[in-house]
Parts: sequence; structure tokens; C-alpha cells
Amino acid sequence: MSNYAFPELSLRFVPVWRRNFLVWRKLAVPSILGNLADPMIYMLGLGYGLGSLLPVIGGVSYVAFLAAGTVCFSTTNSATFETLYSGFSRMHQQRTWEAIMNAPVSLDDVVLAELLWSTSKAFLSGLAILIVVWVLGLSTTLLSLWVLPVIVMIGLCFSGLGLVITSLAPNYDFFMYYFTLVITPMAMLCGVFFPLEQLPVALQEASLLLPLSHATLLVRPLLLGNVPDHILIHVVVLLAYAVAGFYAAVVLLRRRLLN
Repeated sequence: MSNYAFPELSLRFVPVWRRNFLVWRKLAVPSILGNLADPMIYMLGLGYGLGSLLPVIGGVSYVAFLAAGTVCFSTTNSATFETLYSGFSRMHQQRTWEAIMNAPVSLDDVVLAELLWSTSKAFLSGLAILIVVWVLGLSTTLLSLWVLPVIVMIGLCFSGLGLVITSLAPNYDFFMYYFTLVITPMAMLCGVFFPLEQLPVALQEASLLLPLSHATLLVRPLLLGNVPDHILIHVVVLLAYAVAGFYAAVVLLRRRLLN
């Protein structure tokens, strides 16, 4: 089969997903707390601390504005860390993928299981922050429930991109390039901490090429009780990144592991 053939998928990915879940379940509580602590520090520290020095933004307090960015960025980080560090460990260090493929399970199914497992963990991280937002009364609209499927799309998007980086990585140190050159700039350019309108026009246009911008443009209006503009465009961009990332990862991992 050509490395560039479309992925051949089956329900055999389910036991692989379940295997990852059973391993994670042993450390579920510290894992969730770890994923929750960092974004909570950002949201509460910056939101209430820095927010006390700022006027309202778009008619809401800074902490309410920041809540949407925190939901998106927490989901992004969770998906990214899982596919990079945990996924690389299973693929390269522990050789778990190699062991699984001794059973009648294809590499394509293993990669799909990794994508969906990472998305599952990212969903839990995004949901945890969303629950905090609800508890603090930063969003009281029923429209905020539509944030849940957006969290899934964010997870799929950044899980696919993360698997591409994992497929190229020679070691753990390689991941710092991705965080420094991709994830951190996205956090600065994509409306997580401040409105996109504050950027120069050229950077505003560039930011619309990045998936995190489309995530925040969906989540923030929903949390504030408004219907987002251009919903279809945002959804298509997030899903396109997810599909393209998954396909590229499959191709690169075939070249790395099967040839």
C-alpha cells in the first residue's frame, strides 16, 4: 500500500482507545488537577488581578472576556501535550504501538485511536474550565452549552497537528520548537488574552489563518450569550485542520514505522 493512500480505518481502534483510557484511569485525578491548575492560574490571576486595572472589554469584565480564551487554550494545550509527550512515549520509547500492531490492528487504526484519545482528554480539560466558568457566574446563558461541541473540534484539530509533530520528532527536545514557534505565538495572536482588533491589520489577517483564532471566535460569543458570526467558516477551518493533520500524520508515520 502506498504511504499516500487514504487511511483504512475500522472499529479496531476502539480497543486501542480503551487501552489508553484504562492506563490513564489509574492517574485520572492528578491528571485532571494538573490540566486544570495552569489555565485556572491564568484565568483567575490575570482575570481578576490584571482585570482590576482594565476597563471593560466589549461590554464585559476582563475575566469574563478571558474565560473564553482560557477554555480554548486549555483544550489546545491538553491535546498538544497528549499527542506529543504521551503519544511519542507510546510510539518510540515504550514501543506500545509496535506491540499493538502484532495483533490484527493496522497503524492507521492506532493513529486514529491516538487522535480520539487525545481529543477525549482535551474535552475533559476544556469541560473542567467551562464548569469553573459556570460556577463563577462568568457565563449564564444556555448558548454556552454549544461550547461543548466546539471543544471537541478544538481537540480534534490540535490532536491532528500534534500527531504530525510526533511523527517527525527524533526526541522529546524537538517538541520545544513546536511550543515556541507555533503554540505560544498562537496564544498571543488568536484572541486568547486580548481582542484581535487590538492587533495591526496585517496580523489580524494572518491570525485568521490560525485555528485557535477560529476557536475563540466561536467560543467567546457563545459564553457571552451571542450567536457567533460566520459559524460555518470557523467550523470548516477547525475540521479541515483536523482532517489534514490526521492524514499527514498517517502518511509520515507509515514512512517512519513501516518502511
